[in-house]
Amino acid sequence: MTNNDLVPELTNGMFEDFIKEGTVLIDFFAEWCMPCVMMAPVVDEMAEKFSGKIKVGKVNIEDNGEIAQKYGVRSIPHFMVFKDGEQIEEFIGAMSADDFEEKLSKFA
Repeated sequence: MTNNDLVPELTNGMFEDFIKEGTVLIDFFAEWCMPCVMMAPVVDEMAEKFSGKIKVGKVNIEDNGEIAQKYGVRSIPHFMVFKDGEQIEEFIGAMSADDFEEKLSKFA
């Protein structure tokens, strides 16, 4: 479905380590969520475009509900940007690649 090398799927044990350094985009998703499935290739594309500037990971809310709960994720797709472990931005819902890139470019 996606390129896991570029966008690793994070579990509870990996999440805090993954977000603690630098600028990180997290994609909260579920397999049954059609807008999430539609956003997957866009997220992969952004991971490539911002490689070296923004680290990208994803969290399956079905498998890792604790993380979703901790960050108040109620609707998906839900994207959060972290800087050195602190949440600095979030956006919810599917969007075009151009809109997504525009939102992310201010953090690169």
